[in-house]
Amino acid sequence: MLRGVSTINFYANDHLQAVKWYTDFLKVEPYFSVPGYAEFRIGDYQQELGIIDSKFVPTHLTNKPAGATIYWHVDDLQKTTDKLVSMGATIYEPQKNRGNGFITISFLDPFGNILGIMTNPHYVEINKTVNGD
Repeated sequence: MLRGVSTINFYANDHLQAVKWYTDFLKVEPYFSVPGYAEFRIGDYQQELGIIDSKFVPTHLTNKPAGATIYWHVDDLQKTTDKLVSMGATIYEPQKNRGNGFITISFLDPFGNILGIMTNPHYVEINKTVNGD
């Protein structure tokens, strides 16, 4: 039934600054942009990350970090952590070894969104199978 992640949306009060921040972090320009909304295609499977002006936040959302934490696989957890912190992200949930090669850490980006990163051996295995890497 669920076939894959279609879009992950983050909200920001300063939309233009958030788009610039994610452009600098991801080292890629948005592939689609209109006033108040920008989309990036990122990762091995080109998932979509949308940055939305906070004026479009659904009324039931809080102004505090909440909801699901989405973890992106990274090859070098420390290097990615160092880059995020140097760009102004703050640690939300400290690094945690969850066993069997799974290590997670989450951050608050400068706009209040939760950004999770992890090492995930299952991701690496599936990626090899799908992409032949």
